[in-house]
Amino acid sequence: MRLFLYLFLTIFDFQKKFKTMTTYEIIQKAHSGWAYLVLLFLAIAIVNAFIGLASRSEFTGKDRKLGLFGLLFTHIQLVIGLILYFISPLGKAVLGQMKDPALRLTSLEHPLINIIAIVLITVGWSRHKKLTTSKAKFKSFAIFYSIGLVLILSRLPWNMWLN
Repeated sequence: MRLFLYLFLTIFDFQKKFKTMTTYEIIQKAHSGWAYLVLLFLAIAIVNAFIGLASRSEFTGKDRKLGLFGLLFTHIQLVIGLILYFISPLGKAVLGQMKDPALRLTSLEHPLINIIAIVLITVGWSRHKKLTTSKAKFKSFAIFYSIGLVLILSRLPWNMWLN
C-alpha cells in the first residue's frame, strides 16, 4: 500500500512539474533522457560487432537490426538536439563567446562533434550495406560506431549530467 501511495504521489508531482515546464525545458529533458538510450544502443551494437568479428559468425538480421537501432536512436537524438539548439534562450547570444569553456562546449563543440559522430555512424551503416562478407560488415560497424561513440562521449556536458 505504501508503495502504491508513493508511486501515485510521485506521478502526481511529476505531472504538476510537467505542466509548469516550458517547451525548452521539456525538449531539453527529452534530449538528456534520450541520450541514455543512444549510448545504450550504440554500446550494444558495438559489442555485438566485436563479438561477431571475434567469433567469425554470420551477419544475420539480428546484427543488422542492432546496427539500425543504434543509427535510428542517434538520428532521433540529432533532430531533438537541433530543435533544442534553435529554441534555446541562449542560442545565438552565446555563439561567438569562445572564451568561456562551458558556453563554448554547449554552443559549438557539443553540436559540431556530435554531428560528425552521427555522420560517421551513418557512414558505417551505409558501408555495411555495400559489403558482402560478414567479417567486413561487422568490421564496418565496429570501427565507425566505435569512433562515433568515442566522439559523443568526448563532448557530453558531463557537469550537467552528473549534477
